[in-house]
Amino acid sequence: MAYFIMCIIGYLLGCSNMATYLAKAKGVDISTGGSGNPGASNATILMGWRAGVLVAIHDAGKALVAVIIGKILFPDARGVAVVAGAACVLGHIFPIFLKFKGGKGFASYIGMILALNWKFALIVLAAVIIVTVVFDYLVIGTTLTVVSLPVYLFFTSAGWIAVAAACAATAVILFQHRKNYVRIWKGTEIGLRSTMKGEHRVK
Repeated sequence: MAYFIMCIIGYLLGCSNMATYLAKAKGVDISTGGSGNPGASNATILMGWRAGVLVAIHDAGKALVAVIIGKILFPDARGVAVVAGAACVLGHIFPIFLKFKGGKGFASYIGMILALNWKFALIVLAAVIIVTVVFDYLVIGTTLTVVSLPVYLFFTSAGWIAVAAACAATAVILFQHRKNYVRIWKGTEIGLRSTMKGEHRVK
């Protein structure tokens, strides 16, 4: 029952979408502009870095809250915090209030890792920043992040429920980024440096 309850709570928290709120306020059609995804990366591309930061904080924060709620409500249920965080990530990607068309879940995944183990999260973030700057593609850092958690949980004996939940969220995020991988292969993916210069921003 604990896992079911946290799946519901996590999912509903994940359905909150700051990118959509900001886009509506600014008169930007985030569903067709840029990558078409209502997430932090596309918010940065279409509305600038300030909007991107706000969206990222919100998206990470809701997963962080989901994990904390799971820990508080069910402290003895092994892996329930990971289940709550994974459910939040999936809620962000498939929000019922947006016809199941949400963002790609990276910021929420970061929030989940941060709430689970902040020391590990800092190590991952440092690695992600370095990899992203070197390769100039956010999706490379995203891939490193989402693959690292299931591996970490497995080697720290977190339990099969935690590992399975993390793997499920990881698999969905990797699938959501399939077009990014294709664009990198074709050389058409928008790089970090051009994004920060505002070359693709909607005026």
